[in-house]
Amino acid sequence: MANRINQLIEYWYQHKDSQQWVLATIIQTEGSSYRKAGAMMMINDLGQYYGMLSGGCLESDIMRQARRCWDNGNNRIVEYDMREEEDLAWKLGIGCGGMVKILLQPVNQSNRYLELIELNNKLLNRETVVYQQKVDLLSPDNQLLEQVNPSLLGLQNKEQTSSFTHHLNPAPLIAVFGGGLDAKPVVAIAAELGWQVILLDPRVGYAKEGYFDGAQQIIRNSFDELTKETWLGKIDAAFVLTHNVKLDASAIKLLQLSRVKYLGLLGPTHRTERVLEEANLSLESLIKPLANPVGLRLGGELPESIALSMLSEAHAVIEQGDAMSISGFLTRCR
Repeated sequence: MANRINQLIEYWYQHKDSQQWVLATIIQTEGSSYRKAGAMMMINDLGQYYGMLSGGCLESDIMRQARRCWDNGNNRIVEYDMREEEDLAWKLGIGCGGMVKILLQPVNQSNRYLELIELNNKLLNRETVVYQQKVDLLSPDNQLLEQVNPSLLGLQNKEQTSSFTHHLNPAPLIAVFGGGLDAKPVVAIAAELGWQVILLDPRVGYAKEGYFDGAQQIIRNSFDELTKETWLGKIDAAFVLTHNVKLDASAIKLLQLSRVKYLGLLGPTHRTERVLEEANLSLESLIKPLANPVGLRLGGELPESIALSMLSEAHAVIEQGDAMSISGFLTRCR
């Protein structure tokens, strides 16, 4: 299931006039909830939904509530509160123990499709968007803002009007250098996460298209020819796994020109010394430091386990997580 906003909008856009649609957005939570404020879901009149706002508990009722938006063309706010025993959330069997408030908005030509087309264009251009949604139980009036004071983000209640303002970020863009079989699960898992993937390998017989359906682009040029590519200024993470010292060296040199937040190099440290020597670089001279050996200690030695390990570390960097056990279970069980 696609959950990133760009994936939801892309599917909606292909069917925007052939079906009736509602955009569902979490605008407030208190206590425990499956997803937080800003999470979105698209619903159509065929009974289909794309994205999710809960672990599957709320979706059927949200869909039922959404039908009222098509009847009058207005916003609708629904609230599920597991803290109150009389609330519908108890009857639905939700066990999170918190409150979730959801804004439902019909999406059609008369309300400018909630500005979702322009929103998608900006995300495709890899821009961060400030999206403001009017919360009043009136006709939708959403807009894109150039910038906003951080204090005005979130749910704002004023005398005449209420609004929910939040940032929407483009999907992470990653570059995978090396199109061998061990790159296949890297690309597949990244695509499942909703990340955009560029796969690079100049060698004949590598980066076969049938093996890498999750890659948006496959580049077969020599790495040395790519120094002026615009995507270098847009990628969030890169993995170097060509298993070839010279190619790895060329990739590391190229990525020093990029904006990556995370640069992972496959292989042990003694091999990395050879790669850096080939590139005429040293660990101290690197503008973009290496994660090497790459990945988190998850255990396992199969390509899928290694891919999960690498992507988990990159995910923590991109999302500014600490990669620690939430419960502390690993510490307790040893």
